[in-house]
Amino acid sequence: MTLNQLKYIIELSKENSINEAAKKLFISQPSLTAALKSLEQEIGFDIFLRKKSGISLTVKGAEFLGYAKSVIEQYEILDAKYISKNNIKKTFHVSMQHYTFAVNAFIKVINQYGMDEYEFEIHETKTYDVIENVKNQKSEVGILYLNDYNQAVLEKIFNEAGLSFTPLFDCGIYAYMSKKNPLSDRKEITMEDLDDYPCLTFAQGDYNSFYFAEEVLSTYHYKRMVRANDRATLLNLMVGINGYTLCSGIICEDLNGTDYCAVKLKTDEKMTIGYISRKLSVLSEIGEKYISELSKYREKVLE
Repeated sequence: MTLNQLKYIIELSKENSINEAAKKLFISQPSLTAALKSLEQEIGFDIFLRKKSGISLTVKGAEFLGYAKSVIEQYEILDAKYISKNNIKKTFHVSMQHYTFAVNAFIKVINQYGMDEYEFEIHETKTYDVIENVKNQKSEVGILYLNDYNQAVLEKIFNEAGLSFTPLFDCGIYAYMSKKNPLSDRKEITMEDLDDYPCLTFAQGDYNSFYFAEEVLSTYHYKRMVRANDRATLLNLMVGINGYTLCSGIICEDLNGTDYCAVKLKTDEKMTIGYISRKLSVLSEIGEKYISELSKYREKVLE
């Protein structure tokens, strides 16, 4: 296996065409085909599916691509620092379920490190994608929660993906809603109190299993439910239809504004906020700093 072969795989994944990739790499199509075939024989599986319409990554190929990108990225950093003496930006990528506090921690890291030396990327996305992004090394860490209901299933998925979960802090369960909601002035509410209001949840696409739900109590029989893809839409729905969502209760008014509140839910349910990372990997300096910023929210967990 050579660095050139890894570079070829990366370019092929971008173009989805051997002809186009060969042009971009300034090599002949037969040479690129031979290099790909040699690598696939060496590792023992097909990286790409060949079709008349072009090529596409196999499941194992997508995983291999993630490692290939990581190797090439690290090589380019070494080359720039010790051989070419060029300045090259380091990267820091994070994936997360829809948590404002996780976005806020990311902002604090950007402000501390600046963007002269780093390129930053954040994915506030579906649970399955958080796991896949860390598995395929598109993100260094992924932020999500475990509880008694989903823990066994998700930890099995983490283990099979070569990932580990590190807990940060435990939270109670709160109903997050607009201050215009008639229940917003309560100190504590029950699920029955919420029955007359629509529950707002984040859509999980093709992976809409209860175990992938971002909200706890996912198996509860809700009388009214609306799914949305992004946090801004959810906030609008809270105002427009008096909807609510279940959350950790950690409020970031700097980002969401002061028009929303969290009301304690009367339940024994708990959720553990934590992060997933690749097993046996060591977090980068900036990754450690991000986790440190997240850990500070332990003090802001509502009682």
